[in-house]
Amino acid sequence: MLTVTEAETRVSDLVAAARAAGADAADALYFGDASTQVQVRLGALEDVERSEGEEIGLRLFFGTRSASVSSSDLSAEALSALVERAAAMAREAPEDPYAGLAPEELLLRGPTPQLDSDDHADPAPAELRARATLAEDAARSIGGITNSEGGSASASRTVTALATSHGFTRGYTSSGYGCSASVIAGEGGGMQRDYAYHSARYQADLEDAEAIGRRAGARAVARLNPGKLGSGAMPVLFDPRVGSSLIGHLAGAITGSSVARRTSFLLESMGQQVFARGITVRDDPHRPRGLRSKPFDGEGLPTAPCDIIADGVLSTWLIESASGRQLGLAPTGHATRGISGAPGASTTNLFMAAGPLSPEELMADIKLGLYVTELIGQGVNGVTGDYSRGASGFVIRDGVLAEAVAEITIAGNLKDMFLNLTPASDLRFRRAVDAPTIRVEGMMIAGA
Repeated sequence: MLTVTEAETRVSDLVAAARAAGADAADALYFGDASTQVQVRLGALEDVERSEGEEIGLRLFFGTRSASVSSSDLSAEALSALVERAAAMAREAPEDPYAGLAPEELLLRGPTPQLDSDDHADPAPAELRARATLAEDAARSIGGITNSEGGSASASRTVTALATSHGFTRGYTSSGYGCSASVIAGEGGGMQRDYAYHSARYQADLEDAEAIGRRAGARAVARLNPGKLGSGAMPVLFDPRVGSSLIGHLAGAITGSSVARRTSFLLESMGQQVFARGITVRDDPHRPRGLRSKPFDGEGLPTAPCDIIADGVLSTWLIESASGRQLGLAPTGHATRGISGAPGASTTNLFMAAGPLSPEELMADIKLGLYVTELIGQGVNGVTGDYSRGASGFVIRDGVLAEAVAEITIAGNLKDMFLNLTPASDLRFRRAVDAPTIRVEGMMIAGA
């Protein structure tokens, strides 16, 4: 894996070679990754994986014709052939009036934001094994746990570099660590499985392995002997680990490509009240040690924190250059891309701001409701906003959590759900998309 300086040189040289081959414009992206993962099960070592890889991608343009190619061979001979192949492909590609690099005047030119995303640690496999074992042992120590799917621990480090023919060349590194446990409670047909995990940029920020394991075990045991819940309309609370998916549906609906293709249920909602007043949804690419923090986007534009939802109002689309040209709007610094292909748009560290009430206060007035801890299936229509998913969790009875329930379907429309949504005060930054406990009024439940 290259250093940042080496990676910047490699992508810059590749862009220069593309221009020398006659391309009107070009950009190149390098991605290198090294990771180690250790898996244990029932106290025994089950697997150790070590992977190292690097890949470079080139996108070049002849007018409005373009092509993208990639290679895991970074030798001079391979990259020379890469340029020739890309040029030949681009000359035969169809014209796309919206294709092209990001506007030169919008590229990041000042200092690169310091995001504290790499601790430069390199834990040995033995250390990872010890962490995985602690997590699984703690989960198995919970009364009622009868089997295990294992504990795991991982460490990784990545290097990213981007260059464009407008003169932009930058790179950065990031580290990542994870720990998880997954266990089974009960016997026979009554068995229930659950899990817990945590991911962090810095090893020092990773949650204690035993705490992760105990949470996995307690969750599995709490799900034993699930009952049914009668059908009808009632309040639904989403646990933070599943509530974040609602915010993900919002992000998917406001990408430039969805808006340009007119395939978004929020198509006519810019500047409109989408959530209740007082609700904020924010994207923060500059959060120190954030899981998706980055100093520039996939086209070299500077990133910046922004409120996607401000006081309940939709305030921005997520736009990369191609959809921006189609919509007649400037790109917003949300471009994301893989090694090959054109950029799309996405968020970084996205979260819904906390509300004033605790989860207990949020459910205190509910006579009968549902607290969802797991969602099943993909029953969400991004064009209409119709929402229907399998769910399991716990009954809310007289303001408190009661018995476990399973095999339930919850349904509604995301437009109505957003407008009737209330966040609790328990926001914690643990994922790329974070939300506190969320209450949604009047969802339809199909149960027993």
